[in-house]
Amino acid sequence: MDDRDSPAVRRRDLLGLSTAALAAVTAAAPSAAAAPHTPEQEAEVTPPEDLMREHGVLKRLLLVYREGIRRIEDGERPPAQPLNAAARIIRGFIEDYHEHLEEKYVFPRLREAGRLTGTVSVLVLQHRRGRELTGRILAATRRTTGARAARTLVADMAAFVRMYEPHEAREDTVVFPAFREVVPAKEFLRLGEVFEDEEHRRFGPRGFAGVVDQVADIEKALGIYDLSRFTPAG
Repeated sequence: MDDRDSPAVRRRDLLGLSTAALAAVTAAAPSAAAAPHTPEQEAEVTPPEDLMREHGVLKRLLLVYREGIRRIEDGERPPAQPLNAAARIIRGFIEDYHEHLEEKYVFPRLREAGRLTGTVSVLVLQHRRGRELTGRILAATRRTTGARAARTLVADMAAFVRMYEPHEAREDTVVFPAFREVVPAKEFLRLGEVFEDEEHRRFGPRGFAGVVDQVADIEKALGIYDLSRFTPAG
């Protein structure tokens, strides 16, 4: 089954997560007209800042996967619908959009400049492996899973987390600074506009903020939204 055919996440099943809003993340509409920017979205965001805040979305989704892993390993029923919603955002926002920007605009410029070519090759391979894992996670969370399937789901989510934590950390600390060094200032500013326009073309007027809200809804459904719960006891 194609990933776009995954079942809608209903409001009564997943706290506050709008099916229509989630569909906006997973379905990029190339023919859609660019949505107008709201005043708060007019401030310039540089390409690395744009990509790094999208990494923040990914980090929160990795925490969702960690919570799913914890529950399954504790003998609880897999929280299939929240995990499926998280995987759909990873597919639509991270893989189809964020990684598309990296592969179209960031990696080619580094290769042209002879910078970090080995690292870039590894990152592209990891994008492919990540898509494979996301496909399996989407398939596994569309239906009720038995014990064996749940173990496979845990292994796939754990592999995804293990790969993407160093992946995004290397991009933030090495790749994006190098990208800034090799792109002329005028081109750098133009790319910032390109990234912003693409974001709103794909995800509507709220863009990034709307995706963050959807992630927050998943966290609330799993009981991991409250930041204070991660604070160690004194």
